[in-house]
Amino acid sequence: MDHIMNVRLSLEFGQVYARIPLVTAPHIHNADALELDWNTVLPASKCSYVYGNPPFIGFVMRGAHQQDQASGLMNRLGASGSRLDYVCAWFLKAAEYIQAGSAKIGFVATNSITQGEQVASVWPALLDRYQLEIAFAHRTFAWGSDTRGVAHVHCVIIGLTKRDAAPSDRRLFSYDGQDAEPTETLHRALSPYLFDASRLNNSHLVVTRTRQAGGGMPPIRVGSKPVDGGYFIMDSVERATFVSSEPASAPLIRPYVGSDELINGGDRWIICPHGVAPNKLRAMSKVREAVERVRLYRLGRLPPRKDPDGENKKTSALSVKLAKTPTEYHVTVLPNRPFMVIPEVSSERRPYLPIAWLDPPTIPSNKLLVALDVELHQFALITSRMHMAWTTYVGGRLKSDYQYSPGINYNPFPWPALDDAAKTQLSGLAQAVLDARSAHPGATLADLYDVNLMPGNVRRAHEGLDRAVDRLYRAAAFSGDRERVEHLFGLYERMAAPLAPMPLRRRTRSRAAS
Repeated sequence: MDHIMNVRLSLEFGQVYARIPLVTAPHIHNADALELDWNTVLPASKCSYVYGNPPFIGFVMRGAHQQDQASGLMNRLGASGSRLDYVCAWFLKAAEYIQAGSAKIGFVATNSITQGEQVASVWPALLDRYQLEIAFAHRTFAWGSDTRGVAHVHCVIIGLTKRDAAPSDRRLFSYDGQDAEPTETLHRALSPYLFDASRLNNSHLVVTRTRQAGGGMPPIRVGSKPVDGGYFIMDSVERATFVSSEPASAPLIRPYVGSDELINGGDRWIICPHGVAPNKLRAMSKVREAVERVRLYRLGRLPPRKDPDGENKKTSALSVKLAKTPTEYHVTVLPNRPFMVIPEVSSERRPYLPIAWLDPPTIPSNKLLVALDVELHQFALITSRMHMAWTTYVGGRLKSDYQYSPGINYNPFPWPALDDAAKTQLSGLAQAVLDARSAHPGATLADLYDVNLMPGNVRRAHEGLDRAVDRLYRAAAFSGDRERVEHLFGLYERMAAPLAPMPLRRRTRSRAAS
């Protein structure tokens, strides 16, 4: 940094200012920051700022030592989750460190720390146990690299301070696009989800995972997970060859749809020996061969044939147990009537989740969430902009894509109460969306919901539905998704603590960032 500033000085004054070799150096410890006692580097009582760019390592990418190290540290420091990103450990260690002083914290972090299930695992410790407040924050932005092949990292910047030193105005910087300049707004309090929390009784409120949906909504669950190493799964060509050599197997080979097939189209098939009489299976040698390969894969004696949907390729106690019943899937979901599906992961480029209905004998994979007996008015609520705002701000992400979770996105969502007239209106608007889709035969959901390619009639149908759903929550129009989710959070707070008094409304000021 000394050399960089010398170069800038030279450019500014047109003269060469050289001071190399450098004769002064900072006080640097070459050590693992999560193992080292930071007070040996600088006593907390003498520290003004703790800032940096902790490693961006997701839970599944950590090595064994990092897993044990981070888990032990986070458990000791009050985090409640078991699958937290590595960066959470740095936040917690910094929070513990500044307790003996008055330092402020500023970290660049993966945006996962402000989304999904991780929020309820780490933020109560930061805000309540260590008595911290968010002083400023930058919402999600893409941090690129000039290196070929290196993907963008989606980051946030969060500044934390002790509660008694928190500023009266908290600065929030928001980005409308990857290359956009930030817009700054000022707030009396910021939520861990990085939106205004000044209207909440509890500005530290987090969404906790729940198992049951409210508002009379149907339950949703994950689709079938075969844990088969790909030995039951085939494409159309492989299916045709299989059935040609063993015609009796045709009824057992059913369409198999995951999020990719649902959104982008394409055929995939899966052998389903579930519930088939043993004597019938014995008569089909090709099916018996596939079953045996699944058994050997589960025992760790065969490598996977194809990359399975979210399977752990390492042999586990569970997979060995499953080897005892190789004709059964690990999770079996075989709907016997039309069913609604929501992709577990969907591109951030879509203004709405690509939700659809499928029919038996199709088998949904574990990359889809499945709901039976969904009525049109319920579909209208799920596909609305109001629910999308909750998904955008509260739900988890996979990189930058939406990652839909029953326990976070769906079950705790504040569903509105509906009378018969509202149900009738919403049903008609939902049908209008489906009719608009069907006016484009051959178009995939990826085509219909691409932010740039979305047909006008589909967009207009959704906008009409959105206005009706918005009015179920309040008469005044919402300015955008952030205002929607702030309103929803007030409702969620009432659901979580129905006897808590509502706070006085405070005004929020805005200004353009310089």
